[in-house]
Parts: sequence; structure tokens; C-alpha cells
Amino acid sequence: MKDVLDDLKIIKTSQSRLPQVDLSNLTFGSVFSDHMFVVDYIDGQWQEPRIMPYGPLPMEPGAKVFHYGQAVFEGMKAFKDEQGNVFLFRPEMNFERINRSAWRLAMPQIPEEFFMGGIKKLIELDKDWIPDGEGASLYIRPVYIATENQIAASVSRNYRFMIITSPAQSYFSGEVKVKIEKRYTRACHGGVGSAKAAGNYAAQFMPTQQARKEGYKQLIWTDSKTHELIEESGAMNLFFRIGDEICTSPLYDTILPGVTRDSLLTLGRDHGLDIKERKITVTELVEAAEKGELKEIFGSGTAVTVLPIVGFGYEDKYYPTPQLDNPLWSVLKQMLMDIQYNRAPDPYGWRVKVL
Repeated sequence: MKDVLDDLKIIKTSQSRLPQVDLSNLTFGSVFSDHMFVVDYIDGQWQEPRIMPYGPLPMEPGAKVFHYGQAVFEGMKAFKDEQGNVFLFRPEMNFERINRSAWRLAMPQIPEEFFMGGIKKLIELDKDWIPDGEGASLYIRPVYIATENQIAASVSRNYRFMIITSPAQSYFSGEVKVKIEKRYTRACHGGVGSAKAAGNYAAQFMPTQQARKEGYKQLIWTDSKTHELIEESGAMNLFFRIGDEICTSPLYDTILPGVTRDSLLTLGRDHGLDIKERKITVTELVEAAEKGELKEIFGSGTAVTVLPIVGFGYEDKYYPTPQLDNPLWSVLKQMLMDIQYNRAPDPYGWRVKVL
């Protein structure tokens, strides 16, 4: 059967920028590969997709994305094993999530052949941009925006779906401390908190900037009504090890359903860990820290993979977490990465080979 992208228009760059890039020394998300995938949706119809050199795109100042925020995106990675094979990790979850996000923002559904096929074609073209080594990957950013040139407060008729890629090493460097936010809110019930909407992140920046002045890298967001229920962090879902229990917040409509979160739940439970999805309160967390019962906090996300939190701040007091010899976060991270980098069997079918 003929692939819908067999006749994809590809305009290759005249000169690759790769020779000027040190793939072993990267600031996350600041260097982009040579090409990008682009397809437009105009007046009810998807147009012909194309791959072109990465670079600026002409945009009308009246494009609705600038005025009403119809913009969603995804974060994914391609991994290279020791033999040079390249794999995606659970890409169907990202495809389903971007379309759930699009639905919530009244945007048309993206065809699977454009999402999956576009990513694979782009990776085939820019495969040399994938770094080698533990922790290295090609970060993939599908992004979907409203482009109709009209400033009436209404749903756009025109959209653009794009995929760009960026060679990546680690997301955070150094120790990560977080602060529990008790004034500002990431998301409210009935809102767009479970969608990967661009505006969710814009609303986080100012409170996070304030926290960074106090030495914290991220916030722990709490519920908008009482600021007592723990939800998630800015770039991560969160896990807590309190006594003998491992727990994470259940998925409300204020929490982004993370692919890495879901993977850790599966891996942990299949290896005999009792990981509970339950409500976790600020009071419980503070009391556990004060009693010495809080053993670990770690975050999970595509960009960070699995990240230990060395302590948290609340009401002008800092609570460090213990430094354990064999922390659970490290065990889970190793299990996850062994599957991602094709070093271990994949009984779940999570790896999708591209090259």
C-alpha cells in the first residue's frame, strides 16, 4: 500500500549546520536540526505537507495564535542504541495527547499519517543530528497553531502543524530544589490543565521566576481552591516516597497525563512496587519531612526523564530529602532508559524503530 507521504515534497538545506555544532555540549532546546515538517489546514482541508530547511516562517500579525492562544504542542524523543538503531518511545501516546489538547482548544484533529509519518521522515533526513551516549537524544517538538489572519474573538479557520527537532543532553544541571506554591495556580478544574496548551506554560513563568530568586528551579503546584492538594511541577509529574509507600497524585483535569509517568507506574508495579495514585496534601508532605518519613521526591517527564528533587521549600522553611545509597528514582530511571536505548527487552511494545 502506498504511504500518504511517499510523494512528500522535501526541500533540503543547501548546507548543513551540523559541522558547527558540538553535540556533546548542548543547552537544552537552543540548537535545532537542519529541517522541519510543515503542513497547513485551510478552510476545512489539510494541504500538501512538506519538509523544508529549518528557519523563520512568514506570519501575519493578525494570526489568531497571537491574540487568542490557540496553540498546543508535544514533547518526544528519539533514542540511538549502541548499534546506531534509532527508536521512538510510545509515540502513539503523544499523538493521542496532542489531539486531546487540540480538541480542548477547538482545533481540528491532526491526521496520524502527518504526525507519525512526519516525525519518521524528519528523523530519516536529520539522523546525523542524534547524539550518541547515555542521556543523549533527539528532542522532537510537534507544535500546532492557529494562523487565520483575523482578530475577531472566534475559532480560527486556518492552522499550521509543524515538527521541529533539537539534539539534547540533560534538561536540568545541578541539584534541583522545588518550592510549594500557595498563591498562584497552574490550572483550575474545568480549564485546560490536562491539555498541553502553550498558555499553561506562559502562566507559570512569573511565579517560577520569583521562586528561582530564592534558589528553587521549579514549583510544586497545588489545587486552586485550597492550595492544599499537590498536583504537579512545572515540567514534571511528581512521585513521593513516604515511609514504605510510593505515591503520585491521581490525574485530575488540572494535571498533564505524562507519558513517562505512565511508564514508571507500569514498570514499578510490574517489578513489585506498590505505587499508589492518591491525593497527597501539603500538610502530609511537611509532616512526613519533619518526622523523617519522607525518603524521596522525584519528577518524571520527557525532557527530564526521571529527576531527583533534593528538597522542597514551604512557608520560608526548607526541607531537604535524605541522600540514599540506592534511591528508588535511580532504579526506575535505569529500567526506563534500558528500554528506551534498546539495552533491555521491551515486553510492552513501547519502542518503535525508525532506522
